Amino acid sequence: MKFSNGYWMAKEGYTVLNPIDVRDVEQKGSSLTVYTAARRIQRKGDTLNGAMLTCEFSTPMPDVIRVRWTHHAGKRSNGPAFELFDNPQTPVSIAESSDHVTMKSGHLSVKINKKDTWGTEFFFEDKRLTGSNSKGAGHITTDNKEVYFREQLELGVGEHIYGLGERFTPFVKNGQTVDIWNEDGGTSSEQAYKNVPFYLSSKGYGVFVNHSEHVSFEVGSEVVSKVQFSVPGESVEYFIVGGHTLKDVLNNYTKLTGKPALPPAWSFGLWLTTSFTTDYDEATVNSFIDGMIERDLPLHVFHFDCFWMKEYQWTNFEWDADMFPDPVGMLKRLKDKGLKICVWINSYIGQKSPLFQEGMENGYLVKTLEDDVWQWDLWQAGMGLVDFTNPEATEWYKGHLRRLIDMGVDCFKTDFGERIPTDVKYYDGSDPYKMHNYYTFLYNKAVFEVLEEKLGKNEAMLFARSATAGGQQFPVHWGGDCSANYDSMAESLRGGLSLGLSGFGFWSHDISGFERTAPPDIYKRWVAFGLLSSHSRLHGNESYRVPWLFDEEAVDVLRHFTKLKSTLMPYLFESAIQSTELGIPMMRAMVLDFPGDPSTHYLDTQYMLGDNLLVAPIFNDRGHAMYYVPEGRWTDFFGGQVIEGGKWQEETHGYMTLPLLVKPNSLLAIGANDQKPDYDYADGVSLHLFELQEGASASTSLYSLQGELQVTVKAIRRNEEVRFFIQGATKPYTLVLRGIHEVTAVEGAAWNDSPSGIVLTPEPGESRLAVRL
Repeated sequence: MKFSNGYWMAKEGYTVLNPIDVRDVEQKGSSLTVYTAARRIQRKGDTLNGAMLTCEFSTPMPDVIRVRWTHHAGKRSNGPAFELFDNPQTPVSIAESSDHVTMKSGHLSVKINKKDTWGTEFFFEDKRLTGSNSKGAGHITTDNKEVYFREQLELGVGEHIYGLGERFTPFVKNGQTVDIWNEDGGTSSEQAYKNVPFYLSSKGYGVFVNHSEHVSFEVGSEVVSKVQFSVPGESVEYFIVGGHTLKDVLNNYTKLTGKPALPPAWSFGLWLTTSFTTDYDEATVNSFIDGMIERDLPLHVFHFDCFWMKEYQWTNFEWDADMFPDPVGMLKRLKDKGLKICVWINSYIGQKSPLFQEGMENGYLVKTLEDDVWQWDLWQAGMGLVDFTNPEATEWYKGHLRRLIDMGVDCFKTDFGERIPTDVKYYDGSDPYKMHNYYTFLYNKAVFEVLEEKLGKNEAMLFARSATAGGQQFPVHWGGDCSANYDSMAESLRGGLSLGLSGFGFWSHDISGFERTAPPDIYKRWVAFGLLSSHSRLHGNESYRVPWLFDEEAVDVLRHFTKLKSTLMPYLFESAIQSTELGIPMMRAMVLDFPGDPSTHYLDTQYMLGDNLLVAPIFNDRGHAMYYVPEGRWTDFFGGQVIEGGKWQEETHGYMTLPLLVKPNSLLAIGANDQKPDYDYADGVSLHLFELQEGASASTSLYSLQGELQVTVKAIRRNEEVRFFIQGATKPYTLVLRGIHEVTAVEGAAWNDSPSGIVLTPEPGESRLAVRL
């Protein structure tokens, strides 16, 4: 939201109070409180009839500093507030001089002017990150008696801003107005399903605005050298998040707001759905599944979309008896084919649903200001909204999910959660304006808790569309309603990369687009992108998405990339565990891994999949790829060619390949099973060593399906010799020296040459190998 008329003046009808004159600094335990007058105080009489703005500094954890500005502190807030995992005992040091006071938490510090004009500067070690001056923070009133509080933080020359949730607008947010307000707007506008008031700076820090309500960001779009954020009300609170690297910043941010849970290994396989408005029954479903089996297309999850329930009765949690007369038997028959089952739900109850009357009578639905049940006809006729602030309503909702899980359902697609009204009452008195974005957190949390309760830790996962800060704890999220064209394919990737830079570890999208039906060309290109994503789902609106309805080559392409993903699972599952531990995304923008390379700062049509794989999807019908390769000797995964980095690469690809490069100094674990994602990754695994440079090392870890560390392997190259150190290996495995076809000597393993390179078969129980090149 803009408040200025040019650089010097406020808009007509707006009054802005800024912190001008520092009057006092108080230390209270490990926090600082600074009192600032909103005008210059030259004599005692100037203290009368004027405003004071109060700024409090504290630290919830090392390398994070909280800043809270307040004008009038007497206004009560009903919440909700984001759940924070802070530590009040975090060590802090405070140093004071005649002109400044400095607070330090870990390596992050804030330097505050205590004499004369207000000003702050934030440092990580000796590196200055950002700051604010006397024109930055501001309490704003309008002639219409609206009240806002804003802050403006410096935006440096060449500094780029990322994140703010899953946004489909340009990847670098500089120059944009971004409103943190969940909307059901598809993937082709500035509206977003997943709004997160956190941004990441290429300069090496993050800013989290701790408000669940509407937060408006002006990213160099009001004052071109500032990032401004504003909220309605008498105060604003934000956190500066530091770290040695951008990954460290995300680690610290997700320590504060919650780490992603680990999705089960089976969830990384191929998902097929009924699609949305298509007609289907058990016979239709079986025709798809059997067709996949007959064509050797590994399928791992089948999803029933909305019409598993009878029309007008969403959500009643009951199978449509006309189409599915034996749901328990059907689910058993599907699970006997090795499938996991997902069903669609949302948090809305249509008036025709038998649950509507029950919910109304028991006070389980959100109410109007007049204490009636809030209803409208958008989406479902006469629908109400489950009130998750009511513990009994939440338990009622959970009870229906438990019954479905007992039938054989393994997970839920938690659709919607964005169209949340503000002219309503909640059971616990929550502020409906603050609940608009926060509602999705309570909704997805309730569903996730049931899955963990019934199925166990690391077996729970959702397919969620809406989210806000903290929602990363309940994966997986998908990109919403995209269209069947290349533009929408690219905007989907932009959204996923932005979400990843907002603390979300796992993300998916509707392969070939949701709206309408893609031509075969787009279907095949999107399949390659989709199977090299964190999670992979075939889903659409008005037509089925099985490949043979596109063309026979689409069958071959889907088979090829589905099997490829299964063989990459030892590596991908290690990457998933890394995401849960460090809060970094599996699919990550290039800037996250190569922040020191300015060429990566704008890249949004390629990404790193884990630490070691570069993926560049193809977004045209010519098979033309143009992508950037960072410094080093990268290896084409499919062809084995070495590509010298530090420049742009231009290629043409058929449907069976795309740019998929392995980073130098990588030890990539490739599994022995191409039929499913959940298998024993250590049994028969092949560990491929790529371009290990002199003096460098590479390592990999293999995990059980429960996320337990089983095997670690490290390779070190010194003086033309590669040494391997292996711990925990009890099952057969091989090592492949990619691109190397001649060796002088090998110790601890048999060896032979292959088209990919030298293959080493270690002797049983051997924990050290040496290869002389």
